Amino acid sequence: MADCFQGRNNSLGFIRLILASAVVVSHASVLGFGEKEFGHGFSHGQTDLGKLSVYGFFVLSGILVTRSGKRLPPGRFLWHRALRLLPGLWVCLALTAFVVAPFLYWAQNGDLGGFWGHSAGPFDYLGSNWAVAPLQNDVSGVIAHSRGDGLGHSPSIDAALWSLRYEVFCYFGVALLAVTGALTRARRVVLLVAVVLGCYAIAPALQERFWAGFADSSYALSFEIFPVMGKFDPDILIYLAFAFAVGAVIESYRERIPVSDPLGVLALAVFLGSVFYGYFFVVGIPAFAYLLLWLAIRLPGPFRRVGAKNDLSYGVYIYGFVVQQSLTALDFARWGFWPYLALSLAGSLLVAALSWHLVEKPAMRLKDIGRKRTAPTAPPSAQPAPPGETEAAAGDFGRDRALADSGSLTG
Repeated sequence: MADCFQGRNNSLGFIRLILASAVVVSHASVLGFGEKEFGHGFSHGQTDLGKLSVYGFFVLSGILVTRSGKRLPPGRFLWHRALRLLPGLWVCLALTAFVVAPFLYWAQNGDLGGFWGHSAGPFDYLGSNWAVAPLQNDVSGVIAHSRGDGLGHSPSIDAALWSLRYEVFCYFGVALLAVTGALTRARRVVLLVAVVLGCYAIAPALQERFWAGFADSSYALSFEIFPVMGKFDPDILIYLAFAFAVGAVIESYRERIPVSDPLGVLALAVFLGSVFYGYFFVVGIPAFAYLLLWLAIRLPGPFRRVGAKNDLSYGVYIYGFVVQQSLTALDFARWGFWPYLALSLAGSLLVAALSWHLVEKPAMRLKDIGRKRTAPTAPPSAQPAPPGETEAAAGDFGRDRALADSGSLTG
């Protein structure tokens, strides 16, 4: 892996975009038509397409965020993560509260009387949800109104944001490992964390082959770390952190991970077999992790250009649910599943492109603010490297750095 998975010479952007789009596809059946998400029946209730995509995002986050954590000081690392996550999220919340919700309210009632003064109005929505936790689901009752008319199947206007607090929790975990030096000097600690989380995740799945993971509430009550981030469900935390930790182990031992086509095909077979026949949480998540890595390396050239410069995956993820709920409230689902899905994907991609070019990409230009730039000087006795080798090495480092800064659930 150390030789093949570096810089931007991979299909990671394409895979992230596919995972984000798969969430939209999975939600289409439940948001538009009140049915189970895709894959629920195929997996015998273990998981579905949307959850699989989230697991995939967390595996990739584990790889790339760990790489960033090894390279950057903890403070700079958290600054980069905040820039990648928060500006896009805050603009999404503001547009949802002050553009989408008023339009839906007007479409439902013919005016905006009662919208701004509602007990759960737009300002309350923004104030409750800014800290990566959706503590208020609706805005001035527009989704409740939709459900009352028989047009809605979810109480939230943007429930896809639920996973962001768990992503942030993993960021703090990487920062803690970086502070203690475990990422660079004691990588066995990373392996130990993954093993401990794996034991908690796998133990119940060994007893029930169609174990549904965090779909079943079998652990203790939820807990708070920071009140503004809401409560963490231990079930969800264990399984998502396990997926993240698998990615972190892959990155930590990257020089020992073989890139093998037979292993890639075997990983695909094990992954699909575990989803259909059971024990997904025992063997499926590790197989899925290797499969994603293998695809990122082995997919041909055209796929590598997708997302290399413009990463829309985060925008699709955070806006997709809003787009679909808006289409549902406006009764576009009456046209049938495929037109509804096409409009959902097209709308999500359009808004994601605007988010990337107008918000996310400009925000990332601030990542080096406050950093002192000093030109490296070679020791007097050192012989200069040939110009070609120096430029190539600098190019690889630059691509590696950009990849580590951009890759996560948050794009």
